[in-house]
Amino acid sequence: MALSDIAVKTVPSVEFDGELIRKLTQQGPRYTSYPTADRFSAGFSYGNFLQEVSMLHGQAGRALSLYLHIPFCQDVCYYCACNKIVTRDRSKAVTYLAYLKREITMQGSLFAGMNRVEQLHLGGGTPTYFDDDQMDELLAHLRHWFDFAPDDVGEYSIEVDPRTVSFERVQRLRAQGFNRISLGVQDFNPEVQKAVNRMQPEAETLAIIDAARVAKFRSVSIDLIYGLPKQSRVTMDETLSKCIKAAPDRIAIYNYAHLPHLFKPQRRIALEDMPSGEERLAMLALCIERLTGAGYIYIGMDHFARPDDDLAIAQRHGLLHRNFQGYSTHADMDMVSCGVSAISSVGRSYSQNVKQLDAYYALIDKNELPIERGITLSDDDALRRAVIQMLMCDFELSVAALEEQFPIDFHTYFAAELERLAVLAGQGLLTIEDNWLTVTPKGRLLIRNVCMVFDRYLNPQAEPLRYSKTI
Repeated sequence: MALSDIAVKTVPSVEFDGELIRKLTQQGPRYTSYPTADRFSAGFSYGNFLQEVSMLHGQAGRALSLYLHIPFCQDVCYYCACNKIVTRDRSKAVTYLAYLKREITMQGSLFAGMNRVEQLHLGGGTPTYFDDDQMDELLAHLRHWFDFAPDDVGEYSIEVDPRTVSFERVQRLRAQGFNRISLGVQDFNPEVQKAVNRMQPEAETLAIIDAARVAKFRSVSIDLIYGLPKQSRVTMDETLSKCIKAAPDRIAIYNYAHLPHLFKPQRRIALEDMPSGEERLAMLALCIERLTGAGYIYIGMDHFARPDDDLAIAQRHGLLHRNFQGYSTHADMDMVSCGVSAISSVGRSYSQNVKQLDAYYALIDKNELPIERGITLSDDDALRRAVIQMLMCDFELSVAALEEQFPIDFHTYFAAELERLAVLAGQGLLTIEDNWLTVTPKGRLLIRNVCMVFDRYLNPQAEPLRYSKTI
């Protein structure tokens, strides 16, 4: 169904309320999945995954999303919390590619007959650590095992470190079939870049954006981070001005979570260089003011998009989805993920691959998918996942629509949750009507707080929370 065939709904604006954020910010999940990845268990095995796939056979019209994790980076960025391997030994990429292709073969065999792909995302690490020939080899192998939708239908994206590519490489990526490109920028200020060990000249980044335009990528996205060492409202304002002038289709602005006890590279960041909590809040307010003032639509969480971008269009038509890669324009579909630490979402299950290369290689050598842990969703999990998806993507929930999808009486089933929501409603985060929950413009920035009410796994009194702050 075309977007133009569906009734358009109004997307509410976002409103920054510093006092409310100071009062209500807390640790909480980002809800790229529900249940969240920290609830996955080693009790979910390769056999459980095979069972989930078998139940999909015979279901017509299903499309797939593919994700490939390329873990290698040439240099370490101190802020990074991704699963990565920092090395300049290019032979490691040769070995990894060989094993990645073997995993793709296993997955392609399992999904034979239902292998239509409408979404592909390469993340990392640095996917462009693979050279042109290696990328050709990888994509040819994917196309052998999966049936890719045409370019004007499929969404085929790749994350790029602008320091690792040239004009010619960007042209080659487009010719290889990628039609969306995401550029890591973080901050244009040289002092901030030096503090996080990511020296990236502005001209170099802008040249790659221009190259993507020339190559006719359908969408160009920029990633920024606020809360980095040496950052301030002044430096952030300068970076925002440069980003707005470059006019990317999407801008993601992530809140830096300083967790040096979990991520070793962050220990190299000097605490005295970190902006205060108040300065971080001021930077967030500035980002919202500048980007919405420049015409970008606040999609949710960290994401902004131009009104004519597919993300904004999908949200206006109630077709936005959220998964491990963030917000997506495609309806909910099974996601098959390959590579170390990659997470799949198939049927009523999530499964995650092992995180270490040696373990990854060993399991593939045994002709087993390298699954380490996962979870099979209960009926309650599936229901709550649907609720959280609606709130994260639409900022509203139709009780009638949910009751059509699930055999429950909403007000009875979620009686305890409605009592907790009433408190948040009194604080201005949402409105509650008989048939609707609607997140207010002020509440959109604290959407994770609202979603946490429906998370039955959260029990802060019984266990410490291990998440970033909601703002």
